[in-house]
Amino acid sequence: MALVKPKRADARRNYDQIVAAAEAEVARHGAEASLEEIARRAGVGSATLHRHFPSRQALLEAVFHDRVVVLCEQAREFAERPDPGAALADWLRAVARYGATTRGLARSLLDGGRNPEPPPDSSCETMLVDAGGDLLKRAHDAGTVRPEVSIIDLLTLINAISLATEGGADAAAEATRLTDLALEGVRPRG
Repeated sequence: MALVKPKRADARRNYDQIVAAAEAEVARHGAEASLEEIARRAGVGSATLHRHFPSRQALLEAVFHDRVVVLCEQAREFAERPDPGAALADWLRAVARYGATTRGLARSLLDGGRNPEPPPDSSCETMLVDAGGDLLKRAHDAGTVRPEVSIIDLLTLINAISLATEGGADAAAEATRLTDLALEGVRPRG
């Protein structure tokens, strides 16, 4: 499902108000923020919210889309670095820190991964898988990551770290420390 804003001015205004209200509520209460409260704060009815966002996941995709785009742009920048293993590790640390300090992001990505239907091409999860997959391929080709390690493995680890550290006193530092520990397990043996 592409994140396409409605064309009519009133529908576009409602969409923007819902996303703004959702960003604030998710920042306060995480991915399980009340949809009714989001609609109320946006000044729209529940039916309007659901017309624009048929599921909680669709709303979370809209809330986090721009942030995930930034992470994907970082992956492309890191791909230009001469050391593919370090580039992948630096990007994974950035994703972990972002997830740990952006309330609800890690939970929404994990929930999206549990959906029995394949995620749409424009989903945040798919964007991260594609961006990280390119970095991982370079690291595999350079022999700096064990060949059996997949991008899904790495993003699952990073999401778990983000969830474990989210909201902590120094969430970014703790996420970085735990990511470094996890990355030791993906390096080639011997």
